[in-house]
Amino acid sequence: MNETATLWWDTSSDTIRYIDQTVLPNAYSIVECRTVARLVTAINRLEIRGAPALGVAGAYGIVLAAKVSQKTDLQDFMAEVFRDAEILRSTRPTAVNLGWGIDRVLDTMRSCHDIDSARQAALAEAQEVARKDTACCHLIGEHGSALLPGTCTVLTHCNAGSLACSSWGTALGVIRSAVSTGKQVNVIACETRPLLQGARLTAWELVKDGIDVTVITDSTAAYLMRTGKIDAVIVGADRITCDAVFNKIGTYMHAVCAHHHNIPFYVAAPLSTFDTKKRERDVIIEERGREEVTTMGNRTFVPEAAK
Repeated sequence: MNETATLWWDTSSDTIRYIDQTVLPNAYSIVECRTVARLVTAINRLEIRGAPALGVAGAYGIVLAAKVSQKTDLQDFMAEVFRDAEILRSTRPTAVNLGWGIDRVLDTMRSCHDIDSARQAALAEAQEVARKDTACCHLIGEHGSALLPGTCTVLTHCNAGSLACSSWGTALGVIRSAVSTGKQVNVIACETRPLLQGARLTAWELVKDGIDVTVITDSTAAYLMRTGKIDAVIVGADRITCDAVFNKIGTYMHAVCAHHHNIPFYVAAPLSTFDTKKRERDVIIEERGREEVTTMGNRTFVPEAAK
């Protein structure tokens, strides 16, 4: 089974390269990111998305900030990198992995005594963040695969695959690992309104891997559970506090319906997604632009006067 890298540091050009998720499945585009400002745009536009992927992007973002800085004094250099770090951190408030990846690299740089060693330390730590993310996804997949029966239909919401990580995926990593052991897994992918990450991204990943996938409207899931068509639900997470799991809007509905119909519901996530210091009430829920709901392509579907 092919393992797709989502984003990586290109050492030949000293840039971040990533798959632009906004153009899938109609086009496959690799973007070369040379500035922190461009990375901020990429994260805001969801060209890069998915909690673990944001952690890796945050780590590489600090490397990029260090590479492009023209400061020659160490104190000025570090101050500039830290300013860029805060700009990056503010792009997606709900997913905790972004700040986690940023802080991992910043903490490594603090002990450096010159700019060159700080740049080298930043790159080494960011690459380690990416490596560990992939290794963790494989371990999650191996552990989760054991929870699935030999033949099953699994529902998933949004995209928690290789596109949402550095590779392999969390929820889809479980499915990939199960298939690689010979299990017969059929996947039901909710379209995931409003930006259709399930229909566009999850389905694209699974089709590419030759895994059976059917896309449904989000509101079909409860009916399929009631009729016995779903054996398990597996989703990813943006943040896990001591009292709540945060994930793509709509996940809660699937959890409640799965509980009602006695269907196992699993959350596949790395430790970097856990935020043990906060409770649900402390977390900012990202609210995105009106146009993501009111328009699709060139058509408007909501009257201008409607909130």
